[in-house]
Amino acid sequence: MNKISYYIDKINTFFGGVSAFFSFLLAFLVFYDASMRYLFHEGSIALQELEWYFFDLTFLLSAGYALKHDKHVRVDIFYEKFSPKTKATIAFLDNLLLIVPLALLILWYGYGFTLQSFMQNEASSDPGGLQHRWIIKAMIVLFAFLLLLQAISEMIKHWSHIDKKWLVAVPAVGIAIALLHYLDFYYFLHPAILMFALSLILLMIGFRVAFVFAGAAIVFALIDADLSLNLFNLFPMRIYGIMQNFTLMAVPLFILMGLILEKSNIARKLLENLGALFGEVRGGLAVGVVIVGAILAAATGIVGASVVMMSVITLPVMLKYGYDKSLASGTIAASGTLGQIIPPSIVLIVLGDVLSVSVGDLFRSAVVPGLLLVAVYIFYILLFALFKPQSAPPVKLERKPSLKEILFSLLPAILLIVAVLGSIFAGIATPTESAAMGVVGALVLAFFSGSLSFSMLRYVSLETVKLSAMIFTILIGATAFSLVFNEIGGEELVHDFFSYQIGSPELFIFIAMASIFLLGFFIDFVEICFVVIPLFVPVIKTFGIDPIWFGILVALNLQASFLTPPFGFALFYLKGSAGKLVTTKEIYRGVLPFIALQILILIIIYLFPNLIKVF
Repeated sequence: MNKISYYIDKINTFFGGVSAFFSFLLAFLVFYDASMRYLFHEGSIALQELEWYFFDLTFLLSAGYALKHDKHVRVDIFYEKFSPKTKATIAFLDNLLLIVPLALLILWYGYGFTLQSFMQNEASSDPGGLQHRWIIKAMIVLFAFLLLLQAISEMIKHWSHIDKKWLVAVPAVGIAIALLHYLDFYYFLHPAILMFALSLILLMIGFRVAFVFAGAAIVFALIDADLSLNLFNLFPMRIYGIMQNFTLMAVPLFILMGLILEKSNIARKLLENLGALFGEVRGGLAVGVVIVGAILAAATGIVGASVVMMSVITLPVMLKYGYDKSLASGTIAASGTLGQIIPPSIVLIVLGDVLSVSVGDLFRSAVVPGLLLVAVYIFYILLFALFKPQSAPPVKLERKPSLKEILFSLLPAILLIVAVLGSIFAGIATPTESAAMGVVGALVLAFFSGSLSFSMLRYVSLETVKLSAMIFTILIGATAFSLVFNEIGGEELVHDFFSYQIGSPELFIFIAMASIFLLGFFIDFVEICFVVIPLFVPVIKTFGIDPIWFGILVALNLQASFLTPPFGFALFYLKGSAGKLVTTKEIYRGVLPFIALQILILIIIYLFPNLIKVF
């Protein structure tokens, strides 16, 4: 059996490598196509369709590979406290009860979807487009097959470590579903509420997020007397819709750009030189961290990488020169999360798609809130240093950087930011095209910094497809969830509650923001964006609320949840990288003022919505 697991792992490792190769091909193809159109006014429908083919392959071929490396996220609040045997049991049941049924369902209906395309000899509807459309549709089947194989491999690995008594859950689940369906189960609560409750329970236990939402959908499709699994006949078409989404194509490209910059020396030099430049001012080291956090946010948009990088480089220096541990850790965590709101934020790209608004408009609207956050962070630090000078002392660093060194560390990042965001704001290029330009620019900068190597390219491309597979598998799971949730009246329930029970747009926004803030304690922004926000979209339209303004409020809210104890993800990143330098209590105490500042900016943007229209 171990040999079977070994060969399955080899298969998914191969496809993960293929997927990583396509991530770079995607970047270069989009860059080439955009250059030809803007510089020489020559475009190709076939090239544009090939772009979304390559985009599809970056996440469809790597879902099994991401599962092998345990990249499909779970809520580990309680999970991390479980014994190894309990963890292995949950992982085994996760694969058996959630991933295997989902994969089989997609295989069954995806095969028919692909076969129909093949029999009809389906081709592009645009002149000059690609033929044989069934080939890309067949990738849905391959996606499910690779996921199924890896689930089998993972079950084999966990079998000898699990607590066998919990296997009674397998027949128990089957009997419970059959019984509830046979009895035409009477819902004491609305089925949509129960469906959400089941999802939250499974999430809290530690089952993987993407498959929890899909699993809940399958369970309620079987239980509800008016539904059946035939409802999932529409599922491959929904997945195909995700595959054709040009807006979401920017996600793997911005991830790739951010990872290239993270692995190059650019960010490290920036941190060291700006920290030294401001060091002699009281609170200056912390101010330098905030400025670097803003620059990294605008250059990468990746929260975890920024927090880890800044904690490794600057935290020991700040503590060495007598900085208050709470102030130092709070500054690093808050500055690292600026990537949630400052463009090119992945959150804003996802929200743009969910809210059906221009990502470029969201980027422009996020500039002022982002700058306001940077300003209030700096003001708080200087005020803190004024009243508690011993907690943020001026320091005489061993060597002050020259003006040339500062310029050379700032210039690459600034040029990349101006090129990427400037082209979006000016309307010259789409976010996807700018992201591809950012990847090429980041590669050029890495080359001149001397950090470009094959091992670096291999690492960043593989990490890109793992993260992309995680995000898009959650989107696929959320699609299955919404398919069933809407059929059992969930969307109608939410719409009626806010439209008729609440009846006030102000109260709706308060409840929506409070819900998102609380959910942000437990689940990642990706799940909130794909599962929760779509429930609010019809209500936003009913009340006539500006979706871009609402999207900025959501992004600010999610940033605050990233910092909120005890489950804020930025706190885990910081504690994990800081080790014993600071305690958890010191981190919690340090982030509280910054959370208050984030809520303050959220309130300001709520009260003065025109601030988002400055750019």
